[in-house]
Amino acid sequence: MTKVLVVDDDAQILRALRINLTARGYQVLTAVDGAGALRAAADGQPDVVVLDLGLPDLDGTEVIAGLRGWTQVPIVVLSARTDSTDKVDALDAGADDYVTKPFGMAELLARLRAAVRRATVGQVDGDPVVSSSTFTVDLAAKRVIRGDSEVHLTPTEWGILEQLVRNEGKLVGQKQLLREVWGPAYSKETNYLRVYLAQLRRKLEPDPARPRHLITEPGMGYRFEK
Repeated sequence: MTKVLVVDDDAQILRALRINLTARGYQVLTAVDGAGALRAAADGQPDVVVLDLGLPDLDGTEVIAGLRGWTQVPIVVLSARTDSTDKVDALDAGADDYVTKPFGMAELLARLRAAVRRATVGQVDGDPVVSSSTFTVDLAAKRVIRGDSEVHLTPTEWGILEQLVRNEGKLVGQKQLLREVWGPAYSKETNYLRVYLAQLRRKLEPDPARPRHLITEPGMGYRFEK
């Protein structure tokens, strides 16, 4: 049973989500503020988090940062904020997806399934370790090492990197990458790729402004080079 932590200070939304998710086989934990969310995540170890940004004690981005300090659990933001800056800030903080209110339950459930699927990619065939001149990717262990340190990636960042590394030297089209990582419904959300590739480059490239390994093919897609 998938365990989901829902964080929202709106009692009606919290109740509606709890009822709908429970009816669909999820085990539901709830919290009404940021501090409670961090405690519930530590105690309950959810498989995915649904997080409102407008909490009474902490901004949602602070909660995301707090979670990312110790866990890579998928985080789906559910917020009334529609400005692109808010979305980018949440994604930069470590969120994996962003759903705006009002929302459809079918869409939210699809986003949850995609987030959990990205976080539970199975073992891979063949040589699981791929080394570039800057970092090493262990596909089986889902780990990235740069220098002597492990690089912490969100499940979405890992999903993108894994697809590129598996296709070393080959162009991976934007639509293909979006389908593989987010699912078929997101084949036109190319802005997602720009945000996440920028994050990956900051974490992995020696000079993110002049990427050596995560290459953009303008208008077409991306390519991984050792």
